[in-house]
Amino acid sequence: MKLENKNGNIEIIKDADGKSLVIVNDIRFKGRQGIKGSNAKAKANAAQAIGELIQIASNKAFTEDYSKKHKNKAKHGRYRYDSRFALPVYTEKGELERYNIFSVRLLIRHDKDGCMYLYDILRTKKETGKPLGQ
Repeated sequence: MKLENKNGNIEIIKDADGKSLVIVNDIRFKGRQGIKGSNAKAKANAAQAIGELIQIASNKAFTEDYSKKHKNKAKHGRYRYDSRFALPVYTEKGELERYNIFSVRLLIRHDKDGCMYLYDILRTKKETGKPLGQ
C-alpha cells in the first residue's frame, strides 16, 4: 500500500514485516533550528504527518482519567495508540543513504462532546535494527 499526500512528501507503506509505516521525506527541522536531541528532531519532523500517523495507529489501549485533573477535557478517558514513521538520512553530498525508523505513542483524549482529539505524541524512540533502505 502506498498513499501520498498532496505535497508528495509523505507516504504510507508496508515494511518487510507487513507493518504500516509513514515515510516523511521532507526534513524541516535539522540541527540549526535549536531543537536538541535526535528524538526531539524526529518528533518535530513527524508533526507534518499527524493525520497519517493516526491513520496507521494500532494497539489501542484505554485509560480512565483517574486523577480527575482533566475532568472536562477528558471526560470519557484517554486512548493510547502505537504508530511508526521513517525519516531519510542523507550523505554529506546530499544523496539519500537510508531511512531511520521511529516508533511513537499517540495520546488521544475522549472529550465530553464525544469527539477524540490528539493530545500528545509520547515516547518517540528510534527503532534499533536494520534501517529501511539497507
